[in-house]
Amino acid sequence: MTSVVVLGAGIGGISQVFELRKELGKGDRVVMVNDSEFFEFTPSNPWVAVGWRKPEQIRVSLKELFAKHDIEFVQDAAARLHPEENRVELASGTSVDYDYLVIATGPKLAFEEVEGLGPEGYTSSVCKTGHAQKASLDFEELARNPGPVVVGAAQGASCFGPAYEYAFIVDTELRRRKIRDKVPMYFVTPEPYVGHLGLDGVGDTKGMMESELRQRHVHWLANSKINRVEAGKMVVTEVNPDGSDKAQHELAFKHAMILPAFKGIDAVFGIEGLVNPRGFILIDEFQRNPRYKNIYAVGVCVAIPPVGPTVVPTGTPKTGYMIESMVTATTHNILAALAGREPAERATWNALCLADFGDSGVAFLALPQIPPRNTNWAARGKWVHLAKIGFEKYFLRKVRNGQTEPYYEKFVLKLMGAHKTRSN
Repeated sequence: MTSVVVLGAGIGGISQVFELRKELGKGDRVVMVNDSEFFEFTPSNPWVAVGWRKPEQIRVSLKELFAKHDIEFVQDAAARLHPEENRVELASGTSVDYDYLVIATGPKLAFEEVEGLGPEGYTSSVCKTGHAQKASLDFEELARNPGPVVVGAAQGASCFGPAYEYAFIVDTELRRRKIRDKVPMYFVTPEPYVGHLGLDGVGDTKGMMESELRQRHVHWLANSKINRVEAGKMVVTEVNPDGSDKAQHELAFKHAMILPAFKGIDAVFGIEGLVNPRGFILIDEFQRNPRYKNIYAVGVCVAIPPVGPTVVPTGTPKTGYMIESMVTATTHNILAALAGREPAERATWNALCLADFGDSGVAFLALPQIPPRNTNWAARGKWVHLAKIGFEKYFLRKVRNGQTEPYYEKFVLKLMGAHKTRSN
């Protein structure tokens, strides 16, 4: 009997256990270890933060779900990985042994790297559903007592889409409440230019994002780093292309949402040969760790170098489309190892993003994610907003049914086909 353990029940982890369960024998164990009792559809968190969704609408109970599909569920946090012993030590003091391990934990949110940042400081977050739920309380206070808003990302961040989404969704909701005129807005980002997205842009995302910001009267500071956050005030340094300081800004706010930099979780941090200095999992072209051949990794926890150098540090995002291909490659390569063969399956590492702006949006597709690309496409319109609503329903329905087909690949093919039909 083979035991495969998956750490983390995000988009990558939930897809991974279903694929493994489908492909492995009935006598083999598939174990999910997650610190929460729920799967949460993270892309919907900006909607939670303005009250357009309740947390229960985007959550799925893992205990109930896995009981239907012969997947063991351990609700506990990973305290420390012991790769030499093929063992995961848990916060409760117990352990889970494995023959193969797939790390799909997502990141640790490095709020501590900027003084005053995060839900324990003075800014909100949409990185977790609990954070978004707390942000919604702060947003309602803003609605009762309007004032300045600051949205963006801290230096070292690698996930920029939700920051743009949140800025535009807030703009949309404030206009619906007819109080937008009372709320000055700033967007702060370490990207060298608006629309860089950690990808050196996709299509004309630079022009599209700048146009949206202008149209919605959102001022922006690109190539900027956040020095510190105080109660109601954010100190930001704008940087010149040569790295010297250009200007320092003190931005007042009543409500702020800043995405932090990411790093690896404490359970793996500092394990030589497993992680890089930031704690991200080192993998080869087959999603496998070069030192520990029975450990694989998928999703945001994977070490990927930046697309290129930037004056203010930025990372590379991992979108759901890319993560899905990592999951499929990992499943096939574990099956190959069990059959005594060398791994051969490689992830495609493509990027698809539906960035919802509340009443419209931008979709982009980068094939592959790292330039130069075979496909470098971006488009905008109200159809993107509707497509994201549709994908939320589609993905959650598939998860609740325990289905394993490639959600993103099927949806993007339908999406692009529909868009081409409209364009023609």
